[in-house]
Amino acid sequence: MNQTNLNNINSFRSVCFITTVAVFLLILIGGVVRSTGAGMGCPDWPKCFGSWVPPTSVDQLPTNYPEIYVTKRVEKNERFASLLTNLGLDHLAKDIRNDKSILEQEPFNATKTWIEYVNRLAGAIIGLLIILTLIYSIKVRSVNPKIMWLSFLSLVLVLFQGWLGSIVVSTNLLQWMISVHMIVALLMVCLLLYIYHLSGKYTPYRDKTVLPVGVSKKYRLFLGLGILLMVVQIILGTQVREQIDIIAGNASYLGRSTWIDELGLTYYIHRTYSLVILALHIYIGYQLFPYREQNKKIANHYLILMLLFVTVILSGAIMAYFGIPAFIQPLHLFLGSLIIGFQYYIWLELGRREEAPKNIALS
Repeated sequence: MNQTNLNNINSFRSVCFITTVAVFLLILIGGVVRSTGAGMGCPDWPKCFGSWVPPTSVDQLPTNYPEIYVTKRVEKNERFASLLTNLGLDHLAKDIRNDKSILEQEPFNATKTWIEYVNRLAGAIIGLLIILTLIYSIKVRSVNPKIMWLSFLSLVLVLFQGWLGSIVVSTNLLQWMISVHMIVALLMVCLLLYIYHLSGKYTPYRDKTVLPVGVSKKYRLFLGLGILLMVVQIILGTQVREQIDIIAGNASYLGRSTWIDELGLTYYIHRTYSLVILALHIYIGYQLFPYREQNKKIANHYLILMLLFVTVILSGAIMAYFGIPAFIQPLHLFLGSLIIGFQYYIWLELGRREEAPKNIALS
């Protein structure tokens, strides 16, 4: 590879890495929005109360602003419900048309408005970073055109995510839409990690050592199972989060210490299930431990993964026993998304196909 292509690859990887980190931070900001109940701080999208810079006082709004934005949301939701009907999802379309909560308009709250506005600004920055990633990927298309096309796919995905965000607002934070919004964010993270990993194959300073083929194949299957279990755990977590949102809304976001007592079976499954996932990853780590010197990069990443598991379980315990502190909720979500990211990246590293030294017998 000539020096120009190498420089282009290095530049692309830097931009892709920054974009990936930014998406993780956006997930954290989104968690802050949910924990503060600021999701409807801006009742329209992409503007906020019809302006690119939101108001700071209710006096800046027309007296009938609740009716104005409810009407706009109803019109948009009817178009969305028609789309769902055309896709054969009649039951979801019916739920949206019959959901009376969509007709509710929260009173203006400047703090919540600006929290949601910052969330949208962060989303706009992500969009610009994705475009920048695509631009830089064009420069490396001669090295591997797949990098460019996957970068283009990431742009399509972020546009789709932006549209989903608008539907989340128009449906007045419909619970299952929030869950879909979160899952798409995780897909975006995994796509960016794959692009970053793929481009790393063309750097001369990458770690050339890999684990023995039998070892990497075996424990890649185990880690793949761990990823699937973690995705299920994330979905369970979003369902628990949905229950908390309902409980919090009914309590006007007061009396946090009583919210846990009102949660149902899903919460207890979610709590116990985390220990099952931890046990699986302890087993994988124990089996990979003898090979730590053969690929220190995987070993270091796996150590971080285990620390993340311990920390996310600890944050869950804090929420359970200390009245769901508001600052822990977004952190819990953020740590969960980081776990998915590290799992997936280690899984990619285990899939490398170079021949490895086989001086250690398989266990």
